[in-house]
Amino acid sequence: MSTAPPVAEATGITKRFGSTVALREARLAVQPGETHALVGRNGAGKSTLVSILTGLQAPDEGAVRFDGSPAPRLADREGWRRRVACVYQKSTIIPQLTVAENLFLHRHARGRAGLISWPAVRRQARELLATWSVDVDAAVPAAQLSVEQRQFVEIARALSFGARFIVLDEPTAQLDGAAIARLFQRMRELQGQGVTFLYISHHLEEIYEICDTVTVFRDARYVLTAPVRQLARADLVAAMTGEAALARAGHRRAADAGGAAETLAVTDLSLSGAYENVSFTVRAGEIVGLAGAAGSGRTELAETVAGLRAADSGRVRIAGRGPKPGSVPDALAAGVGFVPQDRHLQGYVPGMSIADNGTLTVPGRLGAHGFINHRRRDTIARTMIENLAIKAPGPDLHVSGLSGGNQQKVVMARALANDPRVLVLISPTAGVDVRSKEFLLDKVEQTAAGGTGVLIASDELDDLRMCDRVLVLFQGRLVAEMARGWHDHALVAAMEGVDLDVRDHV
Repeated sequence: MSTAPPVAEATGITKRFGSTVALREARLAVQPGETHALVGRNGAGKSTLVSILTGLQAPDEGAVRFDGSPAPRLADREGWRRRVACVYQKSTIIPQLTVAENLFLHRHARGRAGLISWPAVRRQARELLATWSVDVDAAVPAAQLSVEQRQFVEIARALSFGARFIVLDEPTAQLDGAAIARLFQRMRELQGQGVTFLYISHHLEEIYEICDTVTVFRDARYVLTAPVRQLARADLVAAMTGEAALARAGHRRAADAGGAAETLAVTDLSLSGAYENVSFTVRAGEIVGLAGAAGSGRTELAETVAGLRAADSGRVRIAGRGPKPGSVPDALAAGVGFVPQDRHLQGYVPGMSIADNGTLTVPGRLGAHGFINHRRRDTIARTMIENLAIKAPGPDLHVSGLSGGNQQKVVMARALANDPRVLVLISPTAGVDVRSKEFLLDKVEQTAAGGTGVLIASDELDDLRMCDRVLVLFQGRLVAEMARGWHDHALVAAMEGVDLDVRDHV
């Protein structure tokens, strides 16, 4: 039995961000030469641990060691690069530079007079790529590379610093089946050359295909570590979801929209690289969930309904009307209200007031001939503030001055301002406190009770519990439909692409 210390070890890790505890006494030990999976639901603490393992943040408590030695100081970036590297889902390759320039950025070989020797840089790049069997032309611009090739270049760059411990963060999110198979083959080859991986993924079938060991985090805490082959898939899902996995999902509404008119009809909708041949309907007063892990296509599908994307084929009809594909104004005119995935980037204009943000979708109600009647605008805004319980001294306050929960309420108020026939929500309670979360979900139920059809795209179980039924997407395909009364265990398994006999959990 090997007595070598772990390649990477984190013990007693606690990390706080204000009043939020992102990690509490968490731990992880990755052994030499293995591919070690780190899994958990959103908010489990995975990203925070990775930021600590890669030296981007320091833990408030606990310690990190590499090969038995203490981690470098945070300021010693070269020291961290020699020990660990992370290949993120969003590439850090600069597309305007060549592959060679990306590989040796800020450390180019220099000739006489201190000038960069480009022939030497290209030669070193070719040698590095050949050493790690990366079949890419070092002279081409990185923009010409596929997602798969960019990942391999990033791995080669990490290895060139001397690191033999690589963190792969959702590496297959943008890859097709053939590319995933090639990635796994390269990982196995690199393992044979002494490289160790920490593998983070929402797709549990990948964990069972490529990983040796799995560690589960839940609610900012360490749960278990086990050899993958000794952990049944049902047990892994249960560890990720906790005791609630066997509890019956609550449902506060008793709505029956079976005889109501269709407010949303999606027919044979396809978008290359996102989703394929998806069809479903939402009736007046019905709340329908779109569940799926990262890369499932749920977000892109919801954005298509809201007019942010144009599908390659198929159609969307809102209350019998077919808005122009990819047109937000046409979707609004047809009766869509929309809460986007990221309120900071898509949801509001921080330098504008609550009144201006909340009424962006209803300019026609603010005055005639394109002029804004500020008194009318403020009257509408005060009604929004009251209805959504937004904590603000008045409608003139900039949205940037509000808490996260109140900012999300402003985004919700804007979505409801045009009295929508269909309300489309993407992760509507992300990043808000518990009270704001409960309030927002209550408001959604009230909206549905008034006859609006609601579509919620999310992977957060609390967002989905109110749904009359939940449609599950996996790798762009609609794979399951679950009526109210579903169990956490069964829904998470379907989202992760795990085929479980859920009868044992009913």
